[in-house]
Amino acid sequence: MSIHTARGYGVGRLTRAALVGACLFANRPLGAQGGSVPADSAPPKPDPPAPAAVNHLETALAGFKLTGFAEGSYAYSGRSLGDTAIVGRLYDRLQNRFMLNALAVVLDKPYDPATFSAGFHTELLVGQNATVIRSSGLDLGSQADLPHLYVTLNVPTASGNGLQIKVGRIPTLMGLEVIETVANPNWSEGNQFIYVENFTGTGVSVETKFSDHVDAQFRVINGWDQVGDNNSRKSLMGRVGLYPDALTSLGVVGYWGPEEANDNTANRYGVEGLLWRKLGKTQLWVQGDYGAEQGNTALPDPTQDAKWWALGGWVSYDFSSSLGLALRGDYVNDENGARSTF
Repeated sequence: MSIHTARGYGVGRLTRAALVGACLFANRPLGAQGGSVPADSAPPKPDPPAPAAVNHLETALAGFKLTGFAEGSYAYSGRSLGDTAIVGRLYDRLQNRFMLNALAVVLDKPYDPATFSAGFHTELLVGQNATVIRSSGLDLGSQADLPHLYVTLNVPTASGNGLQIKVGRIPTLMGLEVIETVANPNWSEGNQFIYVENFTGTGVSVETKFSDHVDAQFRVINGWDQVGDNNSRKSLMGRVGLYPDALTSLGVVGYWGPEEANDNTANRYGVEGLLWRKLGKTQLWVQGDYGAEQGNTALPDPTQDAKWWALGGWVSYDFSSSLGLALRGDYVNDENGARSTF
């Protein structure tokens, strides 16, 4: 699956470019030369099948795939802070600036769900986007990060879908929107992505697809956006996905665990639901979030629990395979200031 009080919006002219690879085909070895069939008796050869469409570059090592994208932008808002920052924004946070947002290189070795097999997935992200999604405990510089770096062990199951065990730094289960904006309905990230979700988690994930209608994931992680744990207890996150038909899905995520430094008792917990529906060339998403954190010294008011909730909706329409329109509206209520203190 994949997705703010509407405040501080930058109305900008935003551009992006995505780089995709082309498949490389090796020349076929020549066979031994033999006697020619007379021209008038040789059967006509059928046209060779067209190569399958791909969106990756096959490396010299069989089974390894290389992909990536590049992204740049310009943003302007009439409500900037001192002509330098657009308050409340993330990737489009710099006022009246051209930005080198991202250059991403992804190396992937898929696993085979039908057999005992292993694979891995890694992404190197450089640029100004990396600055705001980095995790504590990993420092590649202020404008570089590894938001994906995990290995997968697949155990075959009777369903043929396998049971996957992932270990490493893995993108969150929460939300529609993801770190890579080229995969989102809108170019800019919404307030739910910015304020009420984690970006990544480092730990172990157990995942399986029970049938065409149900899948599930369960994770034990160091914490929200933590490569090195900031306390001595782990956090939990799980998701159940329901797919009544090919045009509808519902995902429910829950999380629980301590997230503040050197505090093992103040837990953050919550639930999220994401509904998707496709109607012809139109797609609709609705996402709702509720979260809370037990009182602790890291909160604006350490004497009481903090609570927040959010609701967002997206609509996209595909005019063609290469042109579409997407709209988003969202609202975040963070009355205690735990998630959005500026």
